[in-house]
Amino acid sequence: MPKKHFEVAAAADITLIVQVKDNQPTLHQQIQDICATTVPLTSADSHDTGRNRDERRRVTVFDPAGRLADTDWQDHVAAIIQVERTVFTRNSKTGLLHHSAEIAFYISNAPLTATRAAETIRAHWKVETTSHYSRDVTMGEDTSRIRTNPGIIARLRSFAFNILMANRVGTLPQDRYRAALAGLDNLLNLLAVPQN
Repeated sequence: MPKKHFEVAAAADITLIVQVKDNQPTLHQQIQDICATTVPLTSADSHDTGRNRDERRRVTVFDPAGRLADTDWQDHVAAIIQVERTVFTRNSKTGLLHHSAEIAFYISNAPLTATRAAETIRAHWKVETTSHYSRDVTMGEDTSRIRTNPGIIARLRSFAFNILMANRVGTLPQDRYRAALAGLDNLLNLLAVPQN
């Protein structure tokens, strides 16, 4: 995660939230220490159930307040966000629960509340699970063996994905199947492109 992203976001007056992972061990450790020894500004809890999952999240926001003064990050970090997730997933075959827990750390270039941070981070995961998973599984991007001009095919997949999502009737695989049966004329109708 380069600091240049934060500089560009500051110049464009954009709020940026970025996850700090183990690939930046020094910053990651400093953020962990700040969260362990500092009183939080705000926190928010949420609880989601569905699809054999029971997930509880606690999002806590901390003010770095000069604790990053000896680093290059001092000018870029206005808030530190800690997300604690506890998930119970039920195995549909055995009925047994699997427990997992994790703590993730994020930094932001602007001060924000825990509620706003939780909404933003959750919205990012919605993009991850909706767009990326659908492209990988339903559209078969990861299994594609196209090696000549793969960017063209990727753009066509994006084009098709966006059309299907904008005209959603059922699930993405069902809509894709219906679109394949209907042919090019149906696609042009969805786009409202006049046919000659």
